[in-house]
Amino acid sequence: MSEHKSDISGWLVRRATWHLWAVLGVLLGALVMRTARVTSDGGMDNAIVVRAARVWLGGGSPYDDPHFLYLPSAVLAAAPQALIPRGLLGVLVPVVVTGCLVGGWVCALRVHGVPLRSRFAALGLIGLAVGFAPFAHLVLLGNWTATAVLALPLGLLLAARGRWVAAGAVIGAAIALKPLLAPVGLLFVFAGRWRGLGVMVGVPVVASVGTALLLPDPAGFFTRTLPFLLGGDDGFVRLYEASLVAVLPRVGVPGAVAGGIGVVAAGVGVGCAYGRWRRGDEGARRLAETAAGLMLSAFLVSRPSYDHYLLVVVPLLVAGVLGEGAVARGMWFWVSLVPQLPGVTWPYLEAVQRRAFRDAVTLCGVAVTVAVRGVRSGGDVSPPPPLPVPSSRVSAPSTPPGAPPLDPTGGSAPGPPTSTR
Repeated sequence: MSEHKSDISGWLVRRATWHLWAVLGVLLGALVMRTARVTSDGGMDNAIVVRAARVWLGGGSPYDDPHFLYLPSAVLAAAPQALIPRGLLGVLVPVVVTGCLVGGWVCALRVHGVPLRSRFAALGLIGLAVGFAPFAHLVLLGNWTATAVLALPLGLLLAARGRWVAAGAVIGAAIALKPLLAPVGLLFVFAGRWRGLGVMVGVPVVASVGTALLLPDPAGFFTRTLPFLLGGDDGFVRLYEASLVAVLPRVGVPGAVAGGIGVVAAGVGVGCAYGRWRRGDEGARRLAETAAGLMLSAFLVSRPSYDHYLLVVVPLLVAGVLGEGAVARGMWFWVSLVPQLPGVTWPYLEAVQRRAFRDAVTLCGVAVTVAVRGVRSGGDVSPPPPLPVPSSRVSAPSTPPGAPPLDPTGGSAPGPPTSTR
């Protein structure tokens, strides 16, 4: 990114003043303080994991709670929280969640080559915190999706630097905490990075198997949680899910038909993501847009699929808006985000149980935008390679067209006679 450009992108990549950083600090600090005041155990979703850890430490099975949808390794990771006083936990969790969101934004900026001290770095994060409702919602819930928000851009940054094994370790560790980034494994398949894929799969498998042996119900994830995810009927949870398989039945579409539509949409999304990988530029944006396409395809059909899942892909795409041809430069990308503006009351969708319809609009809109980008990227043309520069003193220097050739001794060789008239 060059700060010498005369357009808005040049202004955005210039160094930010301390005023912008102060505004950002106040906003994030206020969000953390409010969350600490109105929640317990770090938020409703974090409390589920902490409660499961407390049950395990007390000799019970964490999978007795049907809303505990994590791998066994998450129980071990949550155990330290069960030993922390509730008052302190209520402050630490929103701080950690906010830190993950900030860290994910920083990594996303580095993926796209944006300076970390730039105006865009500060303004972009301010915009996400103020203008994108899932940001504050995720901090309020204390959901472990925050680990995926950090891990995906960090993994892509490592992959962009050729460190695919390290990228697999980072994403695998995030899956061990919450299996949200599992679809990214297809990115490793597209790239043919089998060692990285092996590490990505091996980390959560080893961590989960090792922890499961310590649980009174080692197979609880497969006998209780997995059937619930695949076909469970939880009327309360379904009201907040934004995937097609959850939203379409609420407007009268039969469940089987909704499931078929979701599967087809997800399949098309994966196909477009593969097309984005096979065509277009070779830069880091290729990694980001392919991974975003895979994740959005999964969100269209997965259960559950909540509004804060959008934070896994939206900041990653927004961070690339300064690059030519980026997804975030399309008008429909921003139109899709309009339902997520905080403080806007939408007719017939005032009840919190109906916000899933707004979330579905954003999810489908962003997914279609990324998919179309994957199809159209076939027309991208990579810049031509630079002309070779002579490296030897005996190489003939280039001359402009029409000029007389240079004499090896340093003068101009005689050319054809020219008229003086």
